[in-house]
Amino acid sequence: MKVRATFFLALALCLPGTLAAQSYLQDTIPEVVVTATGTSHLLKDVPVQTEVITAKMLQNYAGRSLEDILGGLTASFAFNEDDMGSHLQLNGLGNGYVLILVDGKRIHGDVGGENDLALIDPQNIEKIEIVKGASSALYGSDAIAGVINIITRKHRQEGLLLEDATRVGSYMDLRQHNAIGLKYGKFSSLTNFQLQHSDGWQNTSVEHTTGTQPPVTDSQNKTVNKHTNAQVGEQISFAPNDRLEFYAGGTWYGKRIFRPNGKYAQYDVHTYDLQYRNASASAGGKWKVNETDVVSFDLDWNRHAYMYYFTATTLVEDYEKSKGTLYYPYYPYLEGQTEMQSDQRRTMASVKGVFSLPGENLLNTGAEYRYDWLRSSTRVEGGTAHDWTAAVYAQDEWKHPFGRNLLHVAAGARLTWNGQFGVKVTPKVSVMLGLGLPWRLRATWSQGFKTPTPKELYYRYVKQMSGTYLYLGNTGLRPQTSNYFSLGGEYTLSGLSVNVTGYYNRVKDMITLVTIPNYQAPAEYIIQYDPVKTRQYQNIEDARTMGVDMSIRYGFRDWAFGLGYSWLDTDANQYDAEHDRMRQVTIDGTAHHKGNCFVTWNHRFSPDYRLGAGLYGRMSSTRYYQDDGNGKGYQIWRIATNHDLGHSKRTTWRIEAGVDNIFNYVDRTPHGLHLGTTTPGTTVYLGITVRFNQGKKIRDTFNSTINNNYNSKQYEEN
Repeated sequence: MKVRATFFLALALCLPGTLAAQSYLQDTIPEVVVTATGTSHLLKDVPVQTEVITAKMLQNYAGRSLEDILGGLTASFAFNEDDMGSHLQLNGLGNGYVLILVDGKRIHGDVGGENDLALIDPQNIEKIEIVKGASSALYGSDAIAGVINIITRKHRQEGLLLEDATRVGSYMDLRQHNAIGLKYGKFSSLTNFQLQHSDGWQNTSVEHTTGTQPPVTDSQNKTVNKHTNAQVGEQISFAPNDRLEFYAGGTWYGKRIFRPNGKYAQYDVHTYDLQYRNASASAGGKWKVNETDVVSFDLDWNRHAYMYYFTATTLVEDYEKSKGTLYYPYYPYLEGQTEMQSDQRRTMASVKGVFSLPGENLLNTGAEYRYDWLRSSTRVEGGTAHDWTAAVYAQDEWKHPFGRNLLHVAAGARLTWNGQFGVKVTPKVSVMLGLGLPWRLRATWSQGFKTPTPKELYYRYVKQMSGTYLYLGNTGLRPQTSNYFSLGGEYTLSGLSVNVTGYYNRVKDMITLVTIPNYQAPAEYIIQYDPVKTRQYQNIEDARTMGVDMSIRYGFRDWAFGLGYSWLDTDANQYDAEHDRMRQVTIDGTAHHKGNCFVTWNHRFSPDYRLGAGLYGRMSSTRYYQDDGNGKGYQIWRIATNHDLGHSKRTTWRIEAGVDNIFNYVDRTPHGLHLGTTTPGTTVYLGITVRFNQGKKIRDTFNSTINNNYNSKQYEEN
């Protein structure tokens, strides 16, 4: 009760300032969004509820990572980061139900079922568009909970761009970003590099154990391990005329997680680090048929490889390499050698057309093909697995003014054909009714469809943490389907924006990890690993999430205020095989209450100096789990400042400095149990950015945005 009262008190403290001066806000340039319908619209007119993290918000917040940005600036997200990924959750559903796009293209980086969001360089983000609810009709699988579209910065000015950004923080947290851009006539190129490093930290030396064993009190395991990752990317484009453009690009990404080595305690013997290698290549083009119609085509290839990097000689079960050796069935890996754990590759091809039709209709249609391939000699029966999916979709938008009111309807459907699970049609209908200038109502009904991934079907792995945990795939899985309903209202006047949306999402045959008795697992696995716990992917009979999201944004002269709140309730009916009965459970990771708030102040003292300062708070109540304890509720406050120094035609300088977790909250739950947050306590950071642009004079806003340079028609053309 004390945590809950403190949570609501923190939200209440943010509210009066938000509402105090609503009549004084200056008008802002309308935001243009593309994710909700696949076509460009002003944010106020899009029929699907869309949340935008603008360039100005990103600039003021100065987040160190995408997790930091989403968790700090929206109330709907929750994270529980560890070595295997970000463990993102949106409105009660996990990472596998949230589609993450970069400039409209899927990211690829599955690590234990979780995407590594370090693939996304926060310094290269122009804005973020968030669409909640099932979007399978437009985007296909993985979009049952929603879509996050990361829109990256572009070099649109003629000439040369050079950028260097260095950020350092506590625990040797280093973030390095470099960019080289060139635009010359019909040709443009943008090369990006990022490096991230942290020495990691340990919030407790206590290790949770199972059974009657006493807890380990001298554990060397860290809350967050030391890690280093680097990425380089290249994007080139060629526009032979005003109606045709071609592009090609690629990225390479590497990451290494350094784990404690040596015999410190029972569960601290690590003889290998974790290493990842990602690569991607893409090509495509866009043809502007006329002033209103556009056709685009894309071809993408992605690879994600996960391997062990051995730090000491280790005998490993490897049947492919061990035959004929004295160690059969084990193979000796020496220090410095690597063993591939999984190699995932994906190829996608798509074509899309947007056509203006008579009667205020806009048709968005396309076709896609996707092929997934997984190889793992030690974790997949037979060594390889694959899957393919083909789809066609169509969506029609119709809008018409009725006096001062506006009716905007978007309706569409997707036909999906999967190689293992057959054909499924997923429809979606969204309606927006503009009731005069300040009021808008939005309603959506949509269905989702998600087939089991090759990992969920075939993968098997062992985790050593407070004993041996065995994780199993399940070839008997069924596809997941969902029905999503939402109803929301928006009030916007003189810059004040208030949004309230209620939603209900029913997921049938939801796939999740379920703890099963060891006798239900294959006997050879139990004999081989002797696990203390076995978990298997299974279909829950059905699951439900429902909630309310609220946000308030307001600005007055140099001030801006914001408040966000998310209420969530979930339950699922799960078959308990051990007791032969159904039982109702809460979906893992559910927090009934989450919130965030901020107040920022920006002022230009002279042409050569601008100061920005902000206070940010984020809060969460208890997160519930079926096994290994619940995550504690928390609230964390942050102070961020940014300073624009100097003002020349071609060069800008920026200093960013701040303090995170100013009240030094640390969750010291023992290793092996769930954490509410992994923060190490109070940390500080300092960042310096220098940008040289040979083109026209750089505007006051350091990260130039689509809002400041393009109206909606120009944005669609670019």
